[in-house]
Amino acid sequence: MSLLSVERLTKSFDGVRAVDDVSFELAAGQLLALIGPNGAGKSTCFNMINGQLRPSSGAIRLNGRDIAGMRPRDIWRLGVGRTFQIAATFNSMTVLENVQMARLSHERRIFDFFGRVAAWKESDALALLDLVGMAAHAHRSCGVLAYGDVKRVELAIALANAPKLLLMDEPTAGMAPQERRELMALTARLAKERDIGVLFTEHSMDVVFSHADKLIVLARGRLIAQGDADTVRSDPRVREVYLGTGASSAPRVDSSAGEST
Repeated sequence: MSLLSVERLTKSFDGVRAVDDVSFELAAGQLLALIGPNGAGKSTCFNMINGQLRPSSGAIRLNGRDIAGMRPRDIWRLGVGRTFQIAATFNSMTVLENVQMARLSHERRIFDFFGRVAAWKESDALALLDLVGMAAHAHRSCGVLAYGDVKRVELAIALANAPKLLLMDEPTAGMAPQERRELMALTARLAKERDIGVLFTEHSMDVVFSHADKLIVLARGRLIAQGDADTVRSDPRVREVYLGTGASSAPRVDSSAGEST
């Protein structure tokens, strides 16, 4: 049984199908890249899996359980972590405190943060920071960190609920090339070691083709291709979607552009 199974997922806005009958599967320990041009429906698909949007139709199964339409917090408690295109941390708090907050929230004890429970969870938070290479910065404010380090802290936060599934929305956005490679190599290692399925959207094709075990490609809300890197790279429909022609063997995306759906 797949960790994540998306079956005929559809989302309409005022009669316009932003996601149209999309199906795919993700196995534990696998990195699956969801790619496509701007407006392809990637973010809409992502937000339905995370619970921020309710599907118009279709099923989203996590270990066989249909989670379509559940609230984001309830999905998170089932073991789904998420990172965002713009890193989401509390700048006024320390690195350690950010991760402690996530650990306490997972155990529904967030109001105990300023009591003895916060100290008790310190070792758990430090272990997560050590995993992502940020333990040495534990007592620094997130507000003074370099952006690449903030992304690592956000990954530690996403791991705080011991996720089975990790959703990463543009994980390397705003990062330098070396930082991108290091973050995705770390993510791939953790996915294999902890048997975590990772679904990520990404505009940087070097990241996608270097680290994804499998790719799925959306265009105008529909799934047009899926498979390993070589299969997708050589697919004429993918080349046409990215370039408007089949003249090149590799897709290209404007990494400075945002996505509306």
